[in-house]
Amino acid sequence: MWRTLTVVAALLLVAFLVAAQQTPTAPKPAPTNNLYTIPLDAAHKDNPVKSSAESLARGKRQYGFDCAMCHGNNGDGSGDVAADMKLKMHNQIDPATLSSRSDGELFYIIKNGKDQMPPEGNRVKDETVWDMVNYVRTFSKKGVVVPDKPAEAPTADKPADSSTEKPAAPAEDKAPN
Repeated sequence: MWRTLTVVAALLLVAFLVAAQQTPTAPKPAPTNNLYTIPLDAAHKDNPVKSSAESLARGKRQYGFDCAMCHGNNGDGSGDVAADMKLKMHNQIDPATLSSRSDGELFYIIKNGKDQMPPEGNRVKDETVWDMVNYVRTFSKKGVVVPDKPAEAPTADKPADSSTEKPAAPAEDKAPN
């Protein structure tokens, strides 16, 4: 009896394997297209954040937290994570890489992610994403120095620069009594 069950089980296994080989396999997905579809309204969106030293410093800071690990510190695509995962990154130092992309397209990609790139989503404010767009644009421009920190806003205790300080009042000469 056990021998009969073993033979039946073996036959069922063989029948299953033969049937599995004859079943057409699902077609492999076509290679991804190099084009990335971005809605037209997003692509035509203008950057509301002026590219200033403050914006670039904020963008540089956020880029360092979220992007440099893959895209590299200077945008050349040589980040450690990208190398470990064998990802092929765009070299954003090459002016041709981003020349055909609008600020709106870059914003959309950063905000929503692309392929294996995770999205910023709602983790950061839109203004910060626009700062990152401004910063990424500097990669292909030679000679642009981006500050590490935004300039501090002037306060009552600390004026914007020393040239605006009032000179000390001259001491009055008092005649001896």
